[in-house]
Amino acid sequence: MGLGERHQRFMDLHQAGCFVIPNPWDAGSARMMAALGAVALATSSAAHAFTLGRADMAVSRDEALAHAEAIVAATPLPVSGDFEGGFGDGPEVVAETVGLGAEVGLSGLSIEDTASDKSAYGFELAVERVRAGVSAARALGRPFVFCARADGVMNGTYDLAEGIRRLQAFEAAGADLLYLPVPPGKDELARILASVTKPVNALAAGALRDLTVADLAAMGVRRISTGSQIARVTHAALRDAVAGLMAGRLSGLKAAAPGGEMDALLLKGAGN
Repeated sequence: MGLGERHQRFMDLHQAGCFVIPNPWDAGSARMMAALGAVALATSSAAHAFTLGRADMAVSRDEALAHAEAIVAATPLPVSGDFEGGFGDGPEVVAETVGLGAEVGLSGLSIEDTASDKSAYGFELAVERVRAGVSAARALGRPFVFCARADGVMNGTYDLAEGIRRLQAFEAAGADLLYLPVPPGKDELARILASVTKPVNALAAGALRDLTVADLAAMGVRRISTGSQIARVTHAALRDAVAGLMAGRLSGLKAAAPGGEMDALLLKGAGN
């Protein structure tokens, strides 16, 4: 699948139904996910940061772009970029980030309404930043899914009512996809879905992990992302296996995937 086909495929995935978009953190995890049936991938700022031995939001734009380019090259699947707050406060920086993301082959990206200190941008600035990102995406002349995130509920900087107000304004500003991570529960997610008409992304985290893909699809969720959750599951396995070794136990290594299976999955995920 060429890049042009990937971009159109990614846009088409958001037009009907519901799909899962897992978040790899390197070429190997991307290929594993592709081999196991993923139809699209997305980077995760936190999962990427973990590979560098850093906390989330401690990666530069150049590093994020290089990482995104590597994920794009790893498989034939379309890729969306998690670009935090756009790596700058001004709307013009968000627009520039969209252009740079497109240059490395991304089929879309998400921008948060959160500054580097985790405070929420004021309402008007947050909307203007989305408007600038949408304008830059449209100027590309090819399909590009711009996802606008309202992260204040997750970060504790504003309540659900304000989050919904922002999503509605982001929709009016032209965002293709709307995303409020970690609502308190199913009822709150239902309120979000009823408040907008554009496709909504749900994060498989918090209370939503008690639901199934079918549950979220039936509610009207269009896309389900995993953020850093799969990376955290992997790091938990690493923690437990090494802790067991240091305590003198070898049994934790019994769950290791056979080498031949790994080789086959990595080959399949690369499109070979």
